[in-house]
Amino acid sequence: MIDFILHIDVHLAALMASYGIWVYALLFLILFIETGLVVMPFLPGDSLIFAAGALAAVTMRSTTGGQMNIWVLVAILPLAAVAGDAMNFEIGKNFGERLLSRFEGRIINRKHIADTEAFFERHGGKTILLARFVPFVRTFAPFVAGIGRMHYGRFARFNVVGGLLWAWGFLFLGFFFGNIPFVKNNFEFVIIGIVLISVIPMFVQFIINKLKARRNAA
Repeated sequence: MIDFILHIDVHLAALMASYGIWVYALLFLILFIETGLVVMPFLPGDSLIFAAGALAAVTMRSTTGGQMNIWVLVAILPLAAVAGDAMNFEIGKNFGERLLSRFEGRIINRKHIADTEAFFERHGGKTILLARFVPFVRTFAPFVAGIGRMHYGRFARFNVVGGLLWAWGFLFLGFFFGNIPFVKNNFEFVIIGIVLISVIPMFVQFIINKLKARRNAA
């Protein structure tokens, strides 16, 4: 899994060469599961979309044509993200408490749930949108929203906007910058950088909370 994530551009190109248009279904499934199942937060999201955009750029510039179509990706990636969050919300709403009591500490990490709940406290409904850009939190946010019985209309608005911004943002970043020689030759470091940048907001908030706690204790 680690090798797949760090060299996802190579693996994605190989899959496209072997399976053709079925790779679109695989991309859809991975994003749908990562956002839709609370037990699958470790699947690649940002890096997968970025790599797909880079591969689509190579396809478009190829004189022989190609298989990865940027406009198909524009359609299916946000659809997978929005549908995944919608399913995760329903799972949290209908089965959340039972799943927590049964699988907490084994499959479901209570710390990740607590981090997401704290994110909700600070940002309210905007968490659904902002969480798209934070690994792990984006998987738990709709689940927690379902447990908390957020109004579905409000959830759906943030879900659609967040899904579009996240999917299209990383897709076009990959499309325009993924094949720059420096990026292409250091792809694994770029992927690590994407992950690190994504968790900066949580790290900053952690430091702020620690400082506030020390100030209050003093």
